[in-house]
Amino acid sequence: MSPTFKIAPLMVVLAGSLGLGGCATKGYVNEQIATVNQRIDGLDTKLQATDGTAKQALAEAQAASGQAQQNASRLDQLNSRVDGIDQQLQQKRKPRN
Repeated sequence: MSPTFKIAPLMVVLAGSLGLGGCATKGYVNEQIATVNQRIDGLDTKLQATDGTAKQALAEAQAASGQAQQNASRLDQLNSRVDGIDQQLQQKRKPRN
């Protein structure tokens, strides 16, 4: 067998693989991109909704924290007043000698 006969089948296979491989058409690529873009848009919408919910939850948590601090302050004031009243009552109950 001569070297030409060995190269010929290789060339046929090479030419066939190049011809059959081909590239995707613009239409096919655009369809695939449109599908991906729709999914991205859907995810973006969900993300925005989730972000809105998170921001609302944060605002409510901050408001609750502020209310809790006010309540703690009021309890401290009431405790001081109760302690003062308790001391006055104890002084009045002490027997005088």
